[in-house]
Amino acid sequence: MLLQGENFKKRACLSLIFCLTVACSFTSLSHYVHAEKTLVAGEPREVEVILQRVYLDGEVSEEEVEETIWSMEDFWSYYEDWEVVDLNERQIIFKKEVNDISPLMKMHGYFGMTEDGMLSIYNGKPSEKDVIQSFFQINTAELKSHLHESLIEGIPVSTKDQYLQVLKLYEEYAIKGM
Repeated sequence: MLLQGENFKKRACLSLIFCLTVACSFTSLSHYVHAEKTLVAGEPREVEVILQRVYLDGEVSEEEVEETIWSMEDFWSYYEDWEVVDLNERQIIFKKEVNDISPLMKMHGYFGMTEDGMLSIYNGKPSEKDVIQSFFQINTAELKSHLHESLIEGIPVSTKDQYLQVLKLYEEYAIKGM
C-alpha cells in the first residue's frame, strides 16, 4: 500500500513537472507561435518514449516508441510498471528491471573462463573471446577437471534457471576476498 501511495505521488509529481515544462515552453514569445501550432490545450501531445530494459545478465536493451498522449492519466497508467529516468517536453525515458536473461544471452550466451581464470559470459563460444560479463575469479586448482573442460568448451545459456544454476555451481570454486 505504501508503494502504491509513493507511486501515485511520484506520478503526480512527474505529471506536474511535465505540465510545467509544457507551460514554460509557452512563456517564451519565440516559442509561442510554434507552440500554438503544435500544442493547444485539450489536443493530443506527441512524445518520443524510450524504453530501457535491464536484464539479469546486465544487458540493457532500448526501444523507441512514438506516443500520442490523449490523457496524462492514461499515459501514466499504461507505463505504471516503469521507472522514469528522464523527461522533457519531447521525450520520456523509462527503465524497467527484467527478471530474466536477455534475448541476446538466450541466443548467443556461453559461460566460459578467461585465461586468468575469471568466470565470464561470452557472446558466442569462449574461443571467440567476446566477453559480455565477468563474475569472479575461479580457483582452478580446486576445480574438478570435467567442470574445467566444460568452461573451456563453453556452457550454453538459454534460460534464466540455467544461468543461475551455472553461477551457483561455479561460485563454490570462487576465490574469496578479491
